[in-house]
Amino acid sequence: MTWHYVTTCGKVLPDSPVAFNAGDTAVALFKVGDAFYATDNVCPHAYALLTDGFVEGDKVECPLHGAMFHIPSGRCLAAPAESDLKTYPIKIEGDSIYVDV
Repeated sequence: MTWHYVTTCGKVLPDSPVAFNAGDTAVALFKVGDAFYATDNVCPHAYALLTDGFVEGDKVECPLHGAMFHIPSGRCLAAPAESDLKTYPIKIEGDSIYVDV
């Protein structure tokens, strides 16, 4: 795995996750409260970007079929998805956010 610079802390808002690619991996960066989390950005049920979905608190709903995931853990909370999202470690240096993908 490798640390990838994503953005600065001020550019990630609770209702506006940030999408980025690390090689062939599509990653979503979320802010929940004062913490940052990174998960797969593609819903495991059908191809849809979770950064285009609906964020409410610590959950994100897929914009395509409504599958829901717990952002901090990546755990699948609602069908039609049946598998969890992969999560990635976060590192903050100064105001910069890095994700280990």
